[in-house]
Amino acid sequence: MYASVPMLAYGLQSYSWNIIKIIILSVLTLYCGYFAALIWNDITDVKIDSIVHPERPIPSGRISVKKFFAIALFFSIMTFIFAMLVSTWCLFIVGATALFTAFHDKFLKNKVKIPAYSEIFTPFQWTTVALFGYFALWTSSQHSENLIYLPIFGYLSIDTNSIINMILLFFFIYFADNAHDLPEGILDIEGDKRTGVRTYATSFGEKNAARISFFMFFISGIIGIILYLRTVLSILFLVLFLILWLYILKVSYKLLKSDNKNRKKIAIIAGRRGFDYFLMSFNLIFVDLLIQLLYKNFNLF
Repeated sequence: MYASVPMLAYGLQSYSWNIIKIIILSVLTLYCGYFAALIWNDITDVKIDSIVHPERPIPSGRISVKKFFAIALFFSIMTFIFAMLVSTWCLFIVGATALFTAFHDKFLKNKVKIPAYSEIFTPFQWTTVALFGYFALWTSSQHSENLIYLPIFGYLSIDTNSIINMILLFFFIYFADNAHDLPEGILDIEGDKRTGVRTYATSFGEKNAARISFFMFFISGIIGIILYLRTVLSILFLVLFLILWLYILKVSYKLLKSDNKNRKKIAIIAGRRGFDYFLMSFNLIFVDLLIQLLYKNFNLF
């Protein structure tokens, strides 16, 4: 997933060592950031997890908060180091995301009264993948046209077409990630209610949360098709993506039509399959681009 975004931004041009290095550093940055965010979330959600997910590391007693904090701190430091090696722009993106996530999880998540606040803002953490991947390429480009310079941050080689593609990918991530979050919010509704976390399920009810989830899955698929039409992605991506999209729509529709008795059982499946859909979409981008590059440069297929 983390390699696919800068590869999509770069296209099917010849890969120099500089571009390969940028892709590797992007993967390392985002991978460390993922682990850091995952652990910080477990630390801040310990009260909710003790109610609805007692098997998780902290509630089950497999690890202490102090040790988990040290691990999260290590991954956070590595995230900043790798981002700094890419560019100042990418370091700023990572830093802004970290500050927003920390402030959201620690202070806003349980206190803001906006309906569904938690699930409205949580997916913005994942949208960093789109921003980081494109900015990594824009700051590494050697082209002299369309250069933008800002003091401290440095140069950006940017064009309107790539900005639109980044925005489309941004919204794909937002809707696809949020769509799988909503079924998980249905599962966690009791814990969220006790701790004051506002999700779609706690704000509008489980049935409406299932409806919104289906709508978001649908929108994400439309955006995926538009990305195919606008980028170098081939028909291979489109066919496999459509199969994947139709499958998750079927699962989501089953949740939408479920009754109160079976809704949580189906929500478990919808949440897990939705996350698989989210990640697999990027795997399809990576595989499609890799096959095209191998064919173009080595005629292997």
